[in-house]
Amino acid sequence: MILASASPVGILLGAAAALAYAVPALAARSLGTVSARRVLLLAWCLHGVQLAWSLLGGAPRFGFAPALSVTVWLVLTAYVVESQLYPQLRARWALAGFGSVAIVLALLFPGAQLPATSSPWLPLHWALGIAAYGLFAAAVAHGWLMTRAEAQMRHATPSPEGGVPLLTLERLMFRFVGAGFVLLTLTLLAGTFFGETLYGLTHTQWRWDHKRVFTALSWVVFAALLVGRSLWGWRGRRAVRVLYAGAGLLLLGYVGSRFVLEMLGRAT
Repeated sequence: MILASASPVGILLGAAAALAYAVPALAARSLGTVSARRVLLLAWCLHGVQLAWSLLGGAPRFGFAPALSVTVWLVLTAYVVESQLYPQLRARWALAGFGSVAIVLALLFPGAQLPATSSPWLPLHWALGIAAYGLFAAAVAHGWLMTRAEAQMRHATPSPEGGVPLLTLERLMFRFVGAGFVLLTLTLLAGTFFGETLYGLTHTQWRWDHKRVFTALSWVVFAALLVGRSLWGWRGRRAVRVLYAGAGLLLLGYVGSRFVLEMLGRAT
């Protein structure tokens, strides 16, 4: 989410990670399961090193593409862990493709340089927000896997997940939604009650901009999803649709707003 200004080392690490992701994305079948998993693990490690290098070096930068890059890396982190528990999961090609695209976007659009902040809590606030993004993105990935597996069952074709039960995918999806909801709630509370400390805003300066409106709407949608699951047993396609709606609003809340602002800045 916070990347240093482009450096030769950062560019080389990003390019190496993007190429490593592209291998299983484009040639997963020819590589085989074991080889594709190893290449994806290598790409994930390179991606993590590139993010760490960006965090530790130079003046920090902030934008929509770095946010997407960190989000995708967090989703892949969840997949790397889950693939050890559920080796039947087979979404390597899709996740690898997203990883390659996210890194290229972050290299092309590194964002704007951030001014020095007087609050040491601001990085924690950003970390909570981007972690919530990652957890909800992981939930969306599981919702997609669940929908795809259900469609395969309806058409009596072999399951792409190699036999992972739908209930397992659904349970994992809601676990990510629940964890993401907690972090999103903490992020909103921090921004609401500690805005003056974090951003130097006073109560008279506080305003409901696009980012806050879309983020608050996404919180309402995710809360409705969890309540609906608890009280009325929402599941399957209905739950996935509500999840997609909340994730779309959350994406518009920061990434969409920053994308528009950065594109307008480039155009002027």
